[in-house]
Amino acid sequence: MTIPLIEVVRGGVVESRHRVAVSVSDDAGPVAHVGPDAEWVFLRSAAKPMQALPLVEEGVVERFGLTQAELALCCASHEGEPEHVSGARSILAKAGADESLLECGPHLPFSPDATRAVLSDGGAPERVHNNCSGKHAGMVALAVAMGWDPAGYHAYDHPVQRRMAAEMTRWSGLPESEIPTGVDGCGIVCFAMALPVMATVFARFASAARDGETSGRVVDAMTSHPFMVGGTGRACTDVMAQAGGRAFVKLGAEGVYGGGVPDLGLGFSIKVMDGGRRAVEVALVHTLAALGVFDDADVTALSKHGRPPVLNTRDEVVGEVRPAFDLALP
Repeated sequence: MTIPLIEVVRGGVVESRHRVAVSVSDDAGPVAHVGPDAEWVFLRSAAKPMQALPLVEEGVVERFGLTQAELALCCASHEGEPEHVSGARSILAKAGADESLLECGPHLPFSPDATRAVLSDGGAPERVHNNCSGKHAGMVALAVAMGWDPAGYHAYDHPVQRRMAAEMTRWSGLPESEIPTGVDGCGIVCFAMALPVMATVFARFASAARDGETSGRVVDAMTSHPFMVGGTGRACTDVMAQAGGRAFVKLGAEGVYGGGVPDLGLGFSIKVMDGGRRAVEVALVHTLAALGVFDDADVTALSKHGRPPVLNTRDEVVGEVRPAFDLALP
């Protein structure tokens, strides 16, 4: 059996190989799968669209006057650029909450320019610079709106995290007892499931969006404001900008991506077995092409993510990273 791979090529020779698995589902369940079965895959940040949905359904968006861009930021793993930081601060301010409530640890922005700006005047990273600060600000706002004490909102037994667990059971159809949990890099509870189940979660979320249900507001926010979901040069931002509303996608740590194609009622999930981010972005573009979301012109426009060059220190192209698998739909 051919093993689905992302290949790193130099001088015409395959220098490295990343094993990859891709699942595609409709709202009834899996319709296609390639690659090794990954029995448990943590969604990590790919779960953020579902984690943002309670802000819509509980009226938090209306109560605090959150903008579409701010709702998109609640789904983000952002670069820490000024728009991201000011957006997180705006969400907190509208909820009457202080930045000290954020439970994510501080780190320097992922954006080199933003990092230089923070350090230029002797500054230090703050919690609001954390790439997950939008999600955390949204969770603080949810707690305030629901009358829950926002302190410790990241803990497994806090009402905020109980609501997040309910969203995972809602979209997966699994009882909570069958969804293993861990602690994400930002301190929040994270959820694991089989890769085909993850694809079904995204398919149901996409189908509900197509049918005018509340998930559509989250999808619209992400696809209308893709910069807020990632930032400058990020694959998720560039892919959604190129898709023009045809698909929404979300990166998760350790080589994970999830996404949905509302018009088709399909969802997909991707896992690179060694966790390689350079490989999962190639798999993402290839998968969207296989689903018919992207044509050859789109793939070419996204080549820096879908078939990125390997450069040496002289900025000479000496190879490429390329997909080496086929995804056939019934």
